[in-house]
Amino acid sequence: MATFNLNINGESHQLDVDPTTPMLWVLRDHMKLVGTKYGCGIAQCGACTVHVGDNAVRSCQLPVSAVGEQEITTIEGLSEHGDHPVQKAWLETDVYQCGYCQAGQIMTASALLKQNPSPTDAEIENAMQGNICRCGTYTRIKKAVKLAANGES
Repeated sequence: MATFNLNINGESHQLDVDPTTPMLWVLRDHMKLVGTKYGCGIAQCGACTVHVGDNAVRSCQLPVSAVGEQEITTIEGLSEHGDHPVQKAWLETDVYQCGYCQAGQIMTASALLKQNPSPTDAEIENAMQGNICRCGTYTRIKKAVKLAANGES
């Protein structure tokens, strides 16, 4: 075990965990932030996506020891009332079906728009391609990202 000082959703937390513990399990088991989902466990599906700094990162393969002083933002910390432009666009375009992948999709989309506020269709597709949606809502996901980018939500 080791002690880590983590900045999660704008708050400091001191945790004693094994340094190899993936951030996904630190968030879910130690912090009780269960919006970040376990999908595949091998960083291929995107369900576990969080922000590390401004980057979308797969938390299932990110050991807590690699975080350092970087800020972690989860879906719970993206906005206080679920009113981030991407979250609003998601609702407006009825993206949700089963909803399992949505936190990871939203975190990936919001990181894209923070880095590139006016992405092309190809840039949206490229950024989102690693997030799997078993319900196949890809057309609505792309529409929601474009809507959020245009500030229409």
